[in-house]
Amino acid sequence: MRHTKGHTGNRRAHHGLKEPRLTRDTETNSYHLRHRVDMKTGMYRGRKVFETVDASPAEENKESSTEGEKDTKKSS
Repeated sequence: MRHTKGHTGNRRAHHGLKEPRLTRDTETNSYHLRHRVDMKTGMYRGRKVFETVDASPAEENKESSTEGEKDTKKSS
């Protein structure tokens, strides 16, 4: 049999999105999603899973290009 609109709405009332569950890291006090690696520290459940890199390659390229420009200005 066909459901009425009210019955369908009552059933779908529990389908709403919930806010993400966050966990606070005890060492750095940063928040991350539960059951996932903290990307800032590389830690998961108290163990180091991977090494984090402080500066991204794009930032390193910017720094090296500005250093090269400074060297050429000094030699001029």
